Amino acid sequence: MREHQQAVFRLAYLLLGDADEAEDVAQETFIRAYRALERFDASRPLRPWLLRIASNLASNQRRSIGRYFGALQRLVLLDPEAGARARGEQPDAESASRPSPEEAHSLWQAVRRLSQPDQEIIYLRYFLDLSEAEAATALEVPPGTVKSRTHRALGRLRAVVEREFPTLRESLEE
Repeated sequence: MREHQQAVFRLAYLLLGDADEAEDVAQETFIRAYRALERFDASRPLRPWLLRIASNLASNQRRSIGRYFGALQRLVLLDPEAGARARGEQPDAESASRPSPEEAHSLWQAVRRLSQPDQEIIYLRYFLDLSEAEAATALEVPPGTVKSRTHRALGRLRAVVEREFPTLRESLEE
């Protein structure tokens, strides 16, 4: 657990943008892995399996958060003052992020503009530095699929940076 705890937490944090939620997902990942240990193929690497569990749990959490925000939006339409109070209690991704250089934060924000599958492939390959084979195992897809998804996700990321983060584009070109 100690060997993989940081990678599991980091992936959950990158996918959710909230440290407390990421910690919950990381803990649940290891609980679920322990319960499913007899089904784990010991000839395969453990880390991608754990990251797959974390990714699934984070996706479930995001869907749950989406339902919460939908309810919050309905509340705002009925009682704008109550909605503002409720929104004030929820930290946004920017305030939840750790202090980091401005470019790193902008890049993370640009990645967050992408679809969930695009975010996931970029996080696995570049933020967690997994090989194509490890990412393929974590995503349960062939390595060629990882390669093509990475290529497409990077193209979409370039477009987001070009459109919404021109200062980031300029600093990366320097």
